Amino acid sequence: MKPVSKPPVVSCPICGVAVAWTAENRWRPFCSERCKLIDLGQWATEKYRVPVEPAPDELEAPDEDGRPQ
Repeated sequence: MKPVSKPPVVSCPICGVAVAWTAENRWRPFCSERCKLIDLGQWATEKYRVPVEPAPDELEAPDEDGRPQ
């Protein structure tokens, strides 16, 4: 018989509180709905961004007509 292991514990990304990673924790990885909504708001206001490298054609300077060369 396998021994029952403790669920992993993570820190809430917003406030840092220890959170058990279990199916019963409906807000994981956050500790509460409040922290989840704060995080969502930061994405919505573009405080968080996924870095993107510009496409090669975006790096070229436009010609006199404003078109890429």
